[in-house]
Amino acid sequence: MTLKDKAVIVTGAGAGLGLAYAREVARQGAKVVVNDVDQKVADDAVALIRDEGGTATACAVAVGTTEAATLLVRTTLEAFGRLDGLVTNAGILRDKSLLKMQDEDFDAVIQVHLRGTFTCVREVFRHFKENDVQGSIVCIGSPTGQRGNFGQTNYAAAKAGIIGMVRTWALEMKKAGVQINAAVPVASTAMTRTVPYFQKAIEAEDEGRPMPSFFRHDLGFGTADDVAGLVAYLVGGDLGESGQVIGVGGDRLQVWTHPQPEATEYRDGGWDFDRLATDLPALVDQHRQSVGEEFLPLPDDLRPEEK
Repeated sequence: MTLKDKAVIVTGAGAGLGLAYAREVARQGAKVVVNDVDQKVADDAVALIRDEGGTATACAVAVGTTEAATLLVRTTLEAFGRLDGLVTNAGILRDKSLLKMQDEDFDAVIQVHLRGTFTCVREVFRHFKENDVQGSIVCIGSPTGQRGNFGQTNYAAAKAGIIGMVRTWALEMKKAGVQINAAVPVASTAMTRTVPYFQKAIEAEDEGRPMPSFFRHDLGFGTADDVAGLVAYLVGGDLGESGQVIGVGGDRLQVWTHPQPEATEYRDGGWDFDRLATDLPALVDQHRQSVGEEFLPLPDDLRPEEK
């Protein structure tokens, strides 16, 4: 399945990573429905895609509800007469440490990321199955969902949940011939602009210079455009697989695996409290899992400048 003349929905596509995805999908020949919560932002993105020779239309709605997902499908069919692919990128951040995070901070992120992915995928798959369309869906994950990150309880839960849903949906969609995979981007975003560690990379991007090799190669950190090719490739259905989690950033491509047992031990009669007290601490110490993303030390010439 190539993207030429296909119709693809990209949620959260008015700016940032989502806009990069929508532009690349259009460059590959697809007709794109640009979704954003802000009508002007969506319209501006559509104008940009059209200026680049692509075909696009806007659908301004906040994802999360079934009604929003239904509107996206209807808009696509009315504009292009077909629907072949979906990229679920829409999301928000409400970062706070656990004791400072309010219920509304948690609920808002879950509503957009997790429920928005669920409702949009459900409505698109319904169309695929009822119309015998062997389409393709790409859900956007995050390193935070894979490893955790300080101050992102809500975001980590949503992104980890998305990966779990993708693996489940791969089983459920197989008979219908629908492919679904996840992309895990590592790129310059509004969030990384606030992190001093990335200062030199952001400066290079803003000035139109190549990012230093340390960021692109060693960290696998690049621009939104570095991620867009993978998303377009996956939504084109050319991978031929489902339930896969593929990471990309800068010069680096990664295939993530399922969480797997690191060690297995057996005790006749089972594991009571005393046996656990004797054996478990040493076993965990020998096979301790990492938590969070650990960045490499910055070279001296790439350290952020004091302000």
